[in-house]
Order: sequence, then structure tokens, then C-alpha cells
Amino acid sequence: MKTHHYIFLTAVLFVIVFYDQDIGMNLGILSIVYALLTLFKTPEKNRTRTFLILFVTNVLSAIAFIWYRDFPSLLAVVSSILLLGYRSRNRKLKILFLIPVFIINSFTSIFRFFSFDAWLPKRNISGVWQKTLAFIIIPLVFISIFFGIYSAGSDHFAALFRDYELDVNIWQVICLSVLGFFIAFNYWNYAVERFIYKKNHLLDDDFNEANKTQKATYSFLDLEAERTSGVISFICLNILLVFFIITYNYEQFYEVSKTPVQLSEETHERVNAVIMSIVMAVLVIMFYFKSGFNFDPKAKLMKMLARIWIILNAVLVVSAAVKNYEYIISYGFTYKRLGVFAFLLLSLIGLALTFIKIQKKKRNAFLFNRMTWYFYGTILACSYINWGGIITSQNMKRKDFAVAYHLEQVNFSERDLLRYAGEKNDLQLKKKVLEKVKEEKSKPFLSKILYYETLKE
Repeated sequence: MKTHHYIFLTAVLFVIVFYDQDIGMNLGILSIVYALLTLFKTPEKNRTRTFLILFVTNVLSAIAFIWYRDFPSLLAVVSSILLLGYRSRNRKLKILFLIPVFIINSFTSIFRFFSFDAWLPKRNISGVWQKTLAFIIIPLVFISIFFGIYSAGSDHFAALFRDYELDVNIWQVICLSVLGFFIAFNYWNYAVERFIYKKNHLLDDDFNEANKTQKATYSFLDLEAERTSGVISFICLNILLVFFIITYNYEQFYEVSKTPVQLSEETHERVNAVIMSIVMAVLVIMFYFKSGFNFDPKAKLMKMLARIWIILNAVLVVSAAVKNYEYIISYGFTYKRLGVFAFLLLSLIGLALTFIKIQKKKRNAFLFNRMTWYFYGTILACSYINWGGIITSQNMKRKDFAVAYHLEQVNFSERDLLRYAGEKNDLQLKKKVLEKVKEEKSKPFLSKILYYETLKE
């Protein structure tokens, strides 16, 4: 099949699965179809290990969305299909260019659409397809557009067609057709601008020979002064961080107990401070080790001080994680408290990558290239696992279990709540949960969430 076949096929499929439906199983099904067609269309040389892994994660993300249909699974399925399509066409282009490429294509799609020679076959097409296009599709598109315009402008004109039995929402079909074509066109026929290819080398992980030359970064500072500045900065920052760790841990573990609200506010403030500290730590190291100092034989002391600072920041992250765990033990699980662990884990990974960057003399781009994949992995983990079920099942063991909160604020907790209602013989809770399940089960097939289909009423 040619590019235009993929565009029209997936555009028609988009209309079919979304007509008169809410978002549900249909998006997951569409994503799997896109993935399979992408696998079929991708040339053998681009079917790298990364591409095949992305194909698997795309299918798993689609299944997760079919099962849960929540924001994390939506984010996972969208990012997975974009990454898969991008990698199928560009096996060497850095993944950080993904967002700029698709944003640029979204704005230029109208111009690329009218460049028919670029995406429609240049040679004469078969007689059947030619007649279908000329006699049916093109006139039907124009008729549909003007029918909508005239119907909006004249009630009598619209009334001529209201008495017929054909129950089709023309406006919905038109809107879905336009949206489906827009998505399909930009997915199967996107273009990478020349300047992006020219800038791809800027995101390489390793330095080239020209970058290894020892030279001052700024005209107003010579090499020796800049090196000394780095040593002084890291000595001062290490001393400052040691005192901060001491006071931070004293406030967390030895101060007089606060009320739950005060403790919650202070815990989040301190975690935010830790995350900001880690970000700034990485930026400072990137500032000093962006080029020449990675290969400077006289910068050994500065490298050692930077490594110590990374280790001290890791100690700070562990302290925050221990306090968050203590907070969970005292007051139970919530999405935010689990999210704190996710951010702290990403912070530790960032510090580890920064340590590797110094040790193996990598460019700053190495951090961004690697962290992009770790963020993607975090999105996948959030979409594949029923965190709401974990939160509810763990909090059910507590004496202060807040039933109303878990029923209204925690997603996909119904299975555990039904079990809890059975154990406590709470008929009122069981009734509320079953009403919610029944409402979800009553939706049309393509709008369903499979999680609720597995619950017994």
C-alpha cells in the first residue's frame, strides 16, 4: 500500500470507531491498528530493537487504555504511538526532536495537503479507483460541506431532509472525517525540516574532537580562573549542603509533632525544595562540565568535589523518601504520596546519570536523551498499574479508612470496595458501587472500559 492508502484507510476507521461513541475501547483499537500498519509499513532497516520495543509498549499501552481509560493511559498511548511513528521514519534522529517535528507538521499540514504530488501517486491510478475518486468521493465531500453550510443558513432547506429515515449526524461525520484525516495525514505523511537534520549532531551523547580542546568558555575568564571558580563553588556548595541535610533531617525527624494538615503542607514543601535542589545541582554541574573541563587533567579536584556533591544530594533524596514513607505509614496512601516517590526516584536517576556523565565524559545532551526515556517509562508504569486499587487495598487495613474518599476520589477502587462492603456487611456501600458499575456497563461497546466489565454485580 502507498502512503495515501494508509491515510484514507485510517481516516475512515477513525470515523467508524468514534461515530456516536465516547472515548473508550475505540481509541485503544485504533492505536493497535496504527501500530500494526506502522510495523507493516516500516522498512527492514528501521526495525531496530528500539522500534520493536516501542511497538510492544504501544500495544500494551493500548490495552491499558482499553482496560482503564484514564489520563495516564491516554498519555501513554498517545506518546507511544507518536514515538513509534517517529522512530519508524527516523532511526538516527534524536528523540528530543519528536515534539518540535509534530508541532511544526501540525501547522504546516494545510500547505502539505495541497502539495498533492508529494503524497498522492504521480502516475495514473487504476480505472476503478480513479472513477471512485472522481465520481463519488470528491463530489460527496463538496456536497457534504455545502449541505452543512446551506442547512445552517436556511431552516426550510434543512427541513426538506428532516423527514427521511436516514439517522445520520452529518455534522458529526464531517467533524470526525476532518479530525481523522488530520491525524492520519500528519502521522503517515509528516515531514522533517532540513534545519532539524542539521541540528541533530547537537544532541549527540559524546564530544567530538573539536570540543576536547582546552579553552576558556568566556572571554572575560581565562581557563585557570574558571577552573578555580568551579573548585571554590563546589567546596562552598558541599559545605552548604551538609548543613542543609543536618537541619532538614532534624526538622523532619526530631521536631515536635504537628497536626496532620501542617505535616502534610510541610512535607510537600520540603519535597519540592529537595526536587528543586536536585534540578539546580544538575544544572550547576552541566554549567561547569559542558565541554573542556571534562578533559582537563587539572580539573581532578573539581570533578571529585562534583561527585561528592552528587552523593550528598542523593542522601538528601533518600531522607525525603524515608520521611514520605513515614508519612504514608501514619496517614495512609494517596496519589500525591505515591507521586512523591516517583519524582524522588526520577531525581535519583538524574543524579546517577549526572555521575555517569562526569565519569565517562559525556555531553549535557546525554542527560536529556536518557531522561526522556526514563520519563516515558514512568508514564508507562503509571498507565499499566492500577494504583487506585493499590491505594484502596492498603488503606482498607487502617482503622481510619475513609470510604467516601475512596469511592469518589480514587479511580478503579470498586473491586476492593465491594470486598470491603462484603466483609463489613455494608449494604449501602455495595449499592453505591454497583450503581456506578452498572452505569459504566450500560455504555455502547466501543465506549466501554473493560475494567468494569470484569466486575460482578
